[in-house]
Amino acid sequence: MKIKRVCALLTAAVITFICSAGVFAANTKPAPGDISAKAAVLIEASTGNVLWGKCERERLPMASTTKIMSTLLTLESGDLDSEFVVDSDAVKTEGSSMGLREGDIVSKRDLCIGMLLPSGNDAANCAAVRVGGSFEGFADMMNAKASKLGMTSTHFVTPSGLHDDKHYSTAADMALLTSYALKNPDFREICSSKTMKLQFGNPPFDRWLTNTNKLLSKYEGCIGVKTGFTDEAGRCLVSAAEKNGVTLICVTLNAPDDWNDHAKLFDYGFSVTESVNIGSKTYSCNAVGGDRDSITLVTQRDIILPKINGETVSAEFTAAVPQMIYAPVSEGEILGLLTVKSGGRVIDEIPLISAESLLQKGGEGYEPPLITKALDYVKELLFK
Repeated sequence: MKIKRVCALLTAAVITFICSAGVFAANTKPAPGDISAKAAVLIEASTGNVLWGKCERERLPMASTTKIMSTLLTLESGDLDSEFVVDSDAVKTEGSSMGLREGDIVSKRDLCIGMLLPSGNDAANCAAVRVGGSFEGFADMMNAKASKLGMTSTHFVTPSGLHDDKHYSTAADMALLTSYALKNPDFREICSSKTMKLQFGNPPFDRWLTNTNKLLSKYEGCIGVKTGFTDEAGRCLVSAAEKNGVTLICVTLNAPDDWNDHAKLFDYGFSVTESVNIGSKTYSCNAVGGDRDSITLVTQRDIILPKINGETVSAEFTAAVPQMIYAPVSEGEILGLLTVKSGGRVIDEIPLISAESLLQKGGEGYEPPLITKALDYVKELLFK
């Protein structure tokens, strides 16, 4: 792909269309009424539409589900596989652990696995010091990210989720955070793994870590995400599941029967949602220096939209394409980007690719247009 050329040309013609159908209707099927959680929410992941809620905006402690944010910031900090020695004070903590000891050699990727699988408080502390310089510095990063994501009722104090009266969130905010985190491929891979093998220690040696999220085995289609517990917060659980092209996110805070709560809510959610394939979109762009003066771009894959209670969500499509495309171009080359929004929220981004090749004038395989051939023939007859 000629990425540099595409970036330089992407001075963006912006084309916008609206897909009919409007917002989804009110729930038409009975939702579960025996959910044990003090607060809970079920959302469709791409749009953020709430399918079911119970005190979902009430501020509550969220225990180790905090590590969703800690892991996300660590992953986004980059340089995940360089090794370093853990901070001596950071490993000294109470509660769940990945087994770190003073002097151990780890990578940031190791710490992310240690946070999401065995819910290591030691991993969260070490990540905070490594990424934020201190617990306080990392908490500032967590709160800045929360503000950027629109988590308006959340405040972070600790990287691990150990209790602090000023450390709280809501079910709705945690669902919003999770919908963002699942777009990170490293986060998605780790949180969906039942076990993972990694190497750390002094000297490093192979270890197997096990995920505390039993829903990965209990519910078909579950792809994560994070458990949590403190005496003050009770049992907390954030999970996600996929079926038939639909992704749902469920959050329960202070839920004595969290595994069953999530299974019931997912069953309900998948009964009122489905995915709709609305096909591809094509765009025509001006071409220069080739065997024709235009080229067709098409979405790299079909567009999938969620349908909730029988109503396909409204969607806006914005295509960013070059003002001019210069030959040569290979079939399938990425030349633009289609952004799909619903309710002002980006729900998908799909590359736009060339539907055919564009040969360069005079290049190998180039065939002049028929009119050019005819004119050349006439000129040859006249000037013989």
